[in-house]
Amino acid sequence: MTQPDSSYNDDLRLAHVLADSVDSLTMERFKALDLQVETKPDLSPVTDADKAAEEAIRGQLSRSRPRDAVLGEEFGSTGHGSRRWIIDPIDGTKNFVRGVPVWATLIALVDEGEVVVGLVSAPALGKRWWAAKGSGAYMGRSLAAATRLKVSNVSRLEDASLSYSELSEWKQHGKLDNFLGLENDVWRSRAYGDFWSYCLVAEGAVDIAAEPELQVYDMAALVPIVTEAGGRFTSLDGADGPSAETPSPRTRSSIPRSSRGSTPNSTTFCSPLFTE
Repeated sequence: MTQPDSSYNDDLRLAHVLADSVDSLTMERFKALDLQVETKPDLSPVTDADKAAEEAIRGQLSRSRPRDAVLGEEFGSTGHGSRRWIIDPIDGTKNFVRGVPVWATLIALVDEGEVVVGLVSAPALGKRWWAAKGSGAYMGRSLAAATRLKVSNVSRLEDASLSYSELSEWKQHGKLDNFLGLENDVWRSRAYGDFWSYCLVAEGAVDIAAEPELQVYDMAALVPIVTEAGGRFTSLDGADGPSAETPSPRTRSSIPRSSRGSTPNSTTFCSPLFTE
């Protein structure tokens, strides 16, 4: 499928090259008997595959975009400038460790505080999603073989399908009651979790995705994929957001009303929006 031109087409092509190289690395370590797993200070797991994948991406970026800054989950922030690549080498590390195929490499480019390129590559699922500013969102295995994405037409909570993260996280952040109120109002709920919830929103298969708290590397790549597919980000109370750099930017959307406030068409909820 021919995709519209974007001033970030070269960066999007580079994101695909990065993902291609890392997919083989992560798949080689997926279900490996000698996989090395450590526990980080925040008690989340990290594997040798996480570290190797981020190192590989950083190495290629240092050669292809030496002036760009980089922020990664495992090795922090390096460089300065208006352009910054944001990397989550393996989103869904707990799944990766347990042999569950729902994990992905997330690659984003932020320019002047705006996420302009996002790519999610889930090789164990055989899927990839991507978007560049102004050129739409797509799913496929390559730029040449892709399907354009569009969020669903569902506009009422009682008709909506909701995907969410584990309930313990909502409780931990003091938002469980508010979330359960939302969950009680929808037609159907399932915990697909992590990147997959948001990609399913972009595909139109799910109408709402909800997370209690996210780091910038968890979310940056997903922002253009959802918004270029026609979706919208809000907090649980309906306030617009987010961006990669600020907690509460504004976006535009027509929103029907519900008893719980603003309920946009095919909305992705994220509350709080971004923390770094």
